[in-house]
Amino acid sequence: MGGNLVLQDRLDQLGLTQEELAARLNAALQEITGRPGDISSRTVRNLLNGSSRRPIGRTCAALERVFGCPVADLGFSAPSSMQHPPEGPVRRRDFIASTTGTAAAVVPVVKQRRSVGMSDVARASAGMNQLVEADDRQGGHASLATAALEARAKVLELQHRNASERVRRALYALAAEFTTVAAWSCIDLRDLDKARTYLHESSTFAGLSQDPPTAMRVWVNMAMLAYQRKNWPEQLAAAQAANASPAARRDPFFGSMGRVRLALAHSSLGDLRAARRSLGAAQENYRKAAEDERPRWTAFYGPAELNHLAAIILNHNGEPAEAEAMAHRSLAKIPAEFQRNRALATCQLALAQLRQGEPEQATATAATVFTIMEGAPLPGRMRTLIGDFHRDLFRLAPSTTYARDWADRMRDEWSRT
Repeated sequence: MGGNLVLQDRLDQLGLTQEELAARLNAALQEITGRPGDISSRTVRNLLNGSSRRPIGRTCAALERVFGCPVADLGFSAPSSMQHPPEGPVRRRDFIASTTGTAAAVVPVVKQRRSVGMSDVARASAGMNQLVEADDRQGGHASLATAALEARAKVLELQHRNASERVRRALYALAAEFTTVAAWSCIDLRDLDKARTYLHESSTFAGLSQDPPTAMRVWVNMAMLAYQRKNWPEQLAAAQAANASPAARRDPFFGSMGRVRLALAHSSLGDLRAARRSLGAAQENYRKAAEDERPRWTAFYGPAELNHLAAIILNHNGEPAEAEAMAHRSLAKIPAEFQRNRALATCQLALAQLRQGEPEQATATAATVFTIMEGAPLPGRMRTLIGDFHRDLFRLAPSTTYARDWADRMRDEWSRT
């Protein structure tokens, strides 16, 4: 006799184990009859393996309560005591009286909200992917942060419904990710105080999720925020936490992500040797990383991003020639959809050229940032880089025609809302 594939599918959708389903069924019987249920995990096994095709009435009632549908829709044959016209409360009252006595018939039937399963998690994850793709194209913006927080509110509302432990952890991971998207948008917009608040909230949700990649994402963003705030000790501490995280220890891909954050922190502190050492370790770890399936948010991190970050580190270290080479390598590999990342790598290329005494070439390179962004407003983080370039250009070549043309172009772009 074959197993009950219909029931198994519904069980998988809810993310329940056999033991958890037994507990749910007993809770349902408590609500229906006022007495504790005694359904065991062995009973659930028999329901799943096909040994029990016509459960007793009490079990059928509990199944209907937990799954919110007739037992026939779960692959079972209902007992004769339950085969009545679909008259909702009347049918349920008759059944309760026949199975538990007239005293139990007066126990009110509490309307239960639909349980939450992995299918709900999958739908929420699809929304997360759309936000990540929007960030890839144009960077952080206020509407993106708002959308992320609205999605987080919906995910947290799902926590008030029945859900398995697995589903609850997945929902908390999503809450952490949506909050991190909001924080990252604020970092990109240079609204750093708000970003800090969101990252503290995100760290709480990440802890509740018990999901190592989600925790890794929070630490990486904390290191980025500290970098933007010029809080170098905090940047180093966050990078060390990312590098020591379970995700980094288990997967060389995340290990590379943690190591490059250490390299950036050491560079900010002026420890050029440690920065070089950590950058080399990040590159080596990435070469060891397998092509495994990972969360959508990690798509930004690959050879292109690693070379981009190397360009930042080498520019900080006073090695502009190597920084220029890394920026060129990065631009050669950045996917077309990563519009913001391409513009940021171009900024690093322009800075490297300027620091090698090539202001005219650097100015031409920097002007392409506006073309890459296709007239979209520049995120605050990018505006800071462009501002750094502008100051250095006018320090080196203040009276040149190309510098004046650059100033006019930048003034026009800066005025965009």
